[in-house]
Amino acid sequence: MNSDSIKLLDADTLARADKLGMAARFIVEGYMAGEHKSPYRGFAIEFSQHREYSPGDDVRHLDWKVLGKTDRYYIKQYEQETNFIAHILVDGSESMQYGSGETSKFDYAKVAAACLAFLIIKQRDAVSLSLFDDSIREELPRGNTKNHLFNVLEKLVQFNPKGATNLPRQLHSIANKSQRKGLVIVISDFFDDEEAVLESVQHLRFVGHEVIGLQILDHDEIVFPFNGLVEFEGLENIENLKTRPAEIRKSYMKEFSEFQKKLKDGFSRNSSHFIECDTSKPLNDVLGAYLTFRRETASK
Repeated sequence: MNSDSIKLLDADTLARADKLGMAARFIVEGYMAGEHKSPYRGFAIEFSQHREYSPGDDVRHLDWKVLGKTDRYYIKQYEQETNFIAHILVDGSESMQYGSGETSKFDYAKVAAACLAFLIIKQRDAVSLSLFDDSIREELPRGNTKNHLFNVLEKLVQFNPKGATNLPRQLHSIANKSQRKGLVIVISDFFDDEEAVLESVQHLRFVGHEVIGLQILDHDEIVFPFNGLVEFEGLENIENLKTRPAEIRKSYMKEFSEFQKKLKDGFSRNSSHFIECDTSKPLNDVLGAYLTFRRETASK
């Protein structure tokens, strides 16, 4: 993002993007300190080629010899930053607005996406971002600079979830695009037709993408703690339901368990990672899943 475009952003957006960025850095660095290991160790980084300097690039990678010969600024580009790309898809549908506490599912998804983008760019890899409901609402092409990270944060804080979702359509769309293969990270509650979702995951795998599914769930959706007479608000074109939770708890938990099993088994069959994320818990599983994937791919 250049200085002119930054001026067009309101102060609130800038503050929220900056706050999200600081939170992402704090979470990632805290997680890695707890692991007692660097997220950047174990990945071979070899010099590949040059590209022109862009504002926000790390000046430590300026090639001073080229500057002396050409009087132009060039950055050393590395194999790792040119060979790997992660596509982050964030579900921005109405159901992601749900939150039994201060944190909605979308709030949690935003922080998860910010942490992953921070970590990916810190490793000199490239990341793209898509926010969707029944279609793509916001999109950023791949990038790996500090400015690109700020653009990602800006998109995340400005987005307001609404509308019904169509996750399979978005995954098929990525699979059909003529682009470099990489890692597709899907951040969603996955409240969609599970068979259609799994078919789209299979499509991604068929064309060469790796897939990580991060299912964001509110704790209430996992344990169904409701009592008394409760009116459940329908989301994404579903009517409200007024009932006594005790009368439907058993059937809800059974259907929820079966739904989860189908998703987990389906991802496993497609050699993909599926992580259930409880919004009442830290993001350790999210970061762990990504780092495990990168270590596995680096060792191949």
